[in-house]
Amino acid sequence: MIVRLPKGQEVTVHSIEALNEVLGKEPEMALREKAEAYFAMYQARWNAAAEETGYTAALRAEREAGERAADLLEAFSTTPATTLAGVAGKLDAVLREGEAWQECSEFPWPQIRSALSDLVRIAEVSG
Repeated sequence: MIVRLPKGQEVTVHSIEALNEVLGKEPEMALREKAEAYFAMYQARWNAAAEETGYTAALRAEREAGERAADLLEAFSTTPATTLAGVAGKLDAVLREGEAWQECSEFPWPQIRSALSDLVRIAEVSG
């Protein structure tokens, strides 16, 4: 939204927060009310489109899956492994959740991948 400030300068703002930052403590109530109505209208349009396309449901499902993954990771950290496969599974979960990108070379990811490979090799030889 392009806003004409009291001194005549035009500024583009994309949120109520940005408007408040530009106006500061100046009272300009008419300008604030117009901007709030404008942003509310666009937010309502966005919300309707997000609901219609399934975006809202997808975001909700993504959030719920993330919460479930966090719960499972917490359970991994408090449940003792009883086999080498269990330890390997815990390390694999840590790698999948924590590694910034596959084959990340920053500490501790190479060391965790190495330990996981060692465990898998030992389990194969022992098994």
